[in-house]
Order: sequence, then C-alpha cells, then structure tokens
Amino acid sequence: MNVLILGSGGREHAFAQSIIKSSLLNKLYVAPGNAGTHEIATNVDLGITDFPAIKKFVLDNDVTMIIVGPEAPLVEGVYDYFQTEELKHVNVIGPSKQGAVLEGSKEFAKEFMERNNVPTAAYKSFTKDNLKEGMSFIDSLKPPYVLKADGLAGGKGVLIIEHADEAKESLEEMLVGGKFGEASNKVVIEEFLDGIEMSVFVMTDGTSYKVMPTAKDYKRIGEGDTGLNTGGMGAVSPVPFADDVLMQKIEERVIKPTINGFVKENIVYKGFVFIGLMIVDGEPEVIEYNVRMGDPETEVVLPRISSDLLAHLHAFAKAELHKENLILDSRSATTVMCVAGGYPEAYEKGMVISGLENVEDSIVFHAGTALKDGKIVTNGGRVMAVTSFGPDFKQALKKSYQNLDKLSFDKMYYRTDIGFDL
Repeated sequence: MNVLILGSGGREHAFAQSIIKSSLLNKLYVAPGNAGTHEIATNVDLGITDFPAIKKFVLDNDVTMIIVGPEAPLVEGVYDYFQTEELKHVNVIGPSKQGAVLEGSKEFAKEFMERNNVPTAAYKSFTKDNLKEGMSFIDSLKPPYVLKADGLAGGKGVLIIEHADEAKESLEEMLVGGKFGEASNKVVIEEFLDGIEMSVFVMTDGTSYKVMPTAKDYKRIGEGDTGLNTGGMGAVSPVPFADDVLMQKIEERVIKPTINGFVKENIVYKGFVFIGLMIVDGEPEVIEYNVRMGDPETEVVLPRISSDLLAHLHAFAKAELHKENLILDSRSATTVMCVAGGYPEAYEKGMVISGLENVEDSIVFHAGTALKDGKIVTNGGRVMAVTSFGPDFKQALKKSYQNLDKLSFDKMYYRTDIGFDL
C-alpha cells in the first residue's frame, strides 16, 4: 500500500522509520517531512491542513492510508474530510473532529473525564466575563496554582505558579491580554497534583485497544526540570516505576473508561490516545489527553514495537485490532533532544549540522532539519533526537550522550540530566 504521513518533526521521522520495514508498504510519502525523512521516504510539499491539496495528492498517488502526526489537522477535521464516498477507502489514522476536541479543549476533556469516571484533579473554567470568580477560585486553592489555556497553544499553554498574586496576574494576561491568543479565551484552573509524571499510549480502532510502551518525557529547557516549557527535551521508555500493579490500575481506572466513553458517546476514534498521568501516592490521575502520539515520546515508544506497526494500523479500518499481536522489545529506550540556542524563545535557523555520519549504535530522528545546498541544516527549535537502547535506561542514556558528543551545530544545546528523577 501507499502511505502518507502528515508532519515534519521527530515523531513523523519515527513513524517513517517504523513502517518502512513492513512488507505491506509499497511507497511512503511524508508531507512536508524533513532532512531525515528525505533519506527513507519521498517528501511532499503539502500544507498539513490544506485538505483539498492532500485529497488531490492522495487520489493522484493511490494513497490508501494517512498517518496524522500533529494535532492541528485532527482538530480541523481531517478524518471527517475523508469520509466522503470518493475518499472513504483511505484509512485515516486519527480521531474524528469530535474526538479531537479531547485535545482541542481542556474543558471538554475535563467534562469527558467527569462523565466517564476517569480520575483527574478538581477544576473550574473561566472566561473574561467571570474573571473575578476566577480570582476568588485561586484564593480557594492551595499553591502552586495550575492555569491551562483551553485551546491549542503548541504545548506551551500550561502555567504552574507558586504565588496567588502572580497566578491572578497571569489569569488576567491570558483572558484579557490574549497571552496565548484565542487558545486562552477560556482558562481551566485546577488543583495541583503532587506526584511523578508518566505517559501511557494506547492505539484503538474505536472499540478494541492495545496498550503501547509507557514513557516519561522532560518538558523544561533547564537541568533539573527548570526554566521554560518546551515541546520536550528527552524521554525514557519504559517508565521504571510503572510495575504490573500500577499498570493494572491505569488500565482499569483510566484506559477502559476512556475507550468505553468513546463508544458510549458515539465518538469515532481510530488512532492514538496519549494519556498524561500524575502518579500520586501510587494512584493514577489524568492530567491531560492528547489525540496523537507525543513528541519526543514517539522516538522511544515506536522503536520498542517489534511487530509490524503498519499491519496494526491497517487493522483499524475494519475494527480488527483485537486480532493483532503487539510485540514489544524488552530493552529500555531513551532519547535526548538537541535544540537551537535560545529555544524555546527566539533562535536562528540554517546552522550546518556536522557529525551525523559518526553516530554508532543509536538512531538519529530529525525534527527541525532541512536540506540546503546539499547540506543538512537546522530548521526549527528542536533539531534532532538521539535514541538508544540498553538493558536499562541509564545504559541507554550513556549511549545517547556518547553520540551527541559527535554531533555539532552553532549554539547546539541539550540537557545532560534526562532521567535524573528516576
């Protein structure tokens, strides 16, 4: 079959790397892709939300599966767009527009959790019309205070603030000052959960599901999880503390009620569910849902799937995922993201990357890279993720760091403490 992956980051390169091995694959296209996907697939210059252009390409090139990497096309309804008679032979991997609201609106996600008895922190939502009530709600909570922009804010719409006065100031900046644009026209304020984070990934054809490897990512730019939030600076899989007892709790209390909720509420959902969890005293609480694979967690989760990922995805169309046998590599995988100097604030592009040919026994997933005059250059804030395997996460990390030492571009930066809290 011919497959089109939508997106240009490390996640999409990881998808490409995982499915090129499949005997089911004929041709692989990535739109728009990056310098890494260029080496193993055909990059196509398409906008990820330009549905008419995607439709034309799909029909012209006999594409029968679209794997959607980022959230924007899902929230804008790419799944629904392909449900016409002319296009419904195309297996779109991702939820319907209604399902994508789980990520598109924090308030909707919270209401969904309440309706389906999924454990989560207490919360209330506010707009500029009831700003004063929001201020009072902050006073009723214990610090620190969690403020979330309701809409999509590129992974940067969550603020955790220590002092009530500062939280109130931020609430006003979000609701009245448009700190995150339209995304913060509504703000969810919730109680702070004190625990340790982890992520669980589930693939579902709408009725049955498979639990994928667990992962833990590191969002802050600075060592020891300090500084500004980023799209993610590294990840570890599996999560060492996620034993059988905890995983059983997560499956019974979180995963099953979530999938059953889709069925009960007639939400068409054939794709991936990212469940961001806080483990508080051994009990799982859901922080958020994402309606696609996370980045850079994908760069440690997909390499640990030994079975044929494309065959599993192919089963979504006929709701036959339950017949598939998901096989996982028992080794640990870690990834470390190297970023442009200045990221997540202003940074420069176009820096020549050297040393890629010297990397041994690790996989380099390209994120913000491009080809220019025959050279691979930086083309984004998060540039590359170096993924390695090991008998445990410490040995895998050692390998990633050894290979990162062989790579360079001007003002390159990476965290040297991924996994520090494990």
